[in-house]
Amino acid sequence: MIFIIGIAFMLIGMFVSWRLKKKFEEYSLTPLQSNLSGREIAEQMLRDSGIRDVRVICVEGQLTDHYNPADKTVNLSSAVYHGRNAAAAAVSSHECGHAVQHATAYSMLEFRSAMVPVVNVSSTVLQYINMALLFGAGYLFYSKGGAGDTLLLILIALNGVITLFSLVTLPVEFDASRRALEWISNKRIVNSSEYALSKDALKWAALTYVVSALGALANLAYYVMIFLGRRDDD
Repeated sequence: MIFIIGIAFMLIGMFVSWRLKKKFEEYSLTPLQSNLSGREIAEQMLRDSGIRDVRVICVEGQLTDHYNPADKTVNLSSAVYHGRNAAAAAVSSHECGHAVQHATAYSMLEFRSAMVPVVNVSSTVLQYINMALLFGAGYLFYSKGGAGDTLLLILIALNGVITLFSLVTLPVEFDASRRALEWISNKRIVNSSEYALSKDALKWAALTYVVSALGALANLAYYVMIFLGRRDDD
């Protein structure tokens, strides 16, 4: 059952990622009337937000854009950094939205950042357990009581951490997009038609996080139901 759930959400995630890539490619063909590049948009948004200690840099890859709070950098892929289109406007302003969250101590971002070390440990331990179950220790998963129940509780705890992190990520991403869209509209970075394209691009980007959160929640629910089922059998 867990494999079916995993495959289902993997396929959904692949579809959403494919649509996001297609949307980005499509909206990259729509030049901005303002003719501003992603770098210029990012730098202007940072200045308007009173942020002076964040650098905007270009990184390799496609859709590798992110904000790094550790070294205070807005990292834009080459297509976004140099692009002068609706897609570049959406992505660059969204990543600056995270920089604004960091500068204003947005509570959900701080909570998410605090969870990172715990999530990293949980993910690593979960990988080792899954490998062990796959290569010979699977019988423990199906044994009731003792080691079997202990293993289930560990799996529930680890998946609980990952699920919580995925759920907390949602308001962080939604809020960054809200800040971005509000700013590019108020500052007339985009016109009405360009705004609609930017909003749609960010919607598909957000859906990748929604699918990830739902997948994590489904995995957690699966292990919880197994554990509760064993309790009812006792």
